[in-house]
Amino acid sequence: MNTKNLVLMSLLVSIGAALYLVIPGFNGGMKPDFMLTMMFIGILLFPKASHVFLLAITTGVISGLFSTFPAGFIPNVVDKFITAFVFFAVVVALKHLTTKLPVAVVLTAIGTLFSGVIFLSVAIFVLGVDLPFGGLVIGVVLPTVALNSIAFFFIFPIVTQLVKRSKFETALSN
Repeated sequence: MNTKNLVLMSLLVSIGAALYLVIPGFNGGMKPDFMLTMMFIGILLFPKASHVFLLAITTGVISGLFSTFPAGFIPNVVDKFITAFVFFAVVVALKHLTTKLPVAVVLTAIGTLFSGVIFLSVAIFVLGVDLPFGGLVIGVVLPTVALNSIAFFFIFPIVTQLVKRSKFETALSN
C-alpha cells in the first residue's frame, strides 16, 4: 500500500467526518452521512480490497463515534463494512463505466440507499431499537440519498482533478 494513497484516503475520511459534524441533524437528530460519499470516492479511486477494508473500518468507526442515533456505533460499523464491499464489487463489475460521472452518481445513490437500509435493519431488528423502519427510510434515508448524490456530483470531479494534477496512481489514472 502506497503512503500517498493512505494520505489521500485519510484526507477523504477526515473531510467526511468534518462534513458529518457540521451538518445539522433533522427528524429527531438524524444526520445525513457524508462519510459514505467520501468512502465511495475512495473506493472509486482505489478499488483494491485492502484499501476498501481500511476505508470501511475507519468510516464505520468514525461514523459510529459521532452518531446521534440511539445505539448507533455497531450499526455504523456493520453498515459501512457491508456497504463498502458491495459497492466495491459493483465498481469492479462495472470497471469502465464507473469513470463516468452520471454512473458514479447513480451508484452513490444506490449505495447510500443500501447503506441506510442496512443501518436501520441492524439498529432496529438486531439491537431492538424501537423506531419505525418505513418512517425512517422515508424521513431520513431518502433525503440522505438525495444529499449524498448532490454532494458527490460536486465533490467527485474536484477530487479527480486534484488527483490527476498531483499524479496519484488511482483507478482513474489508468
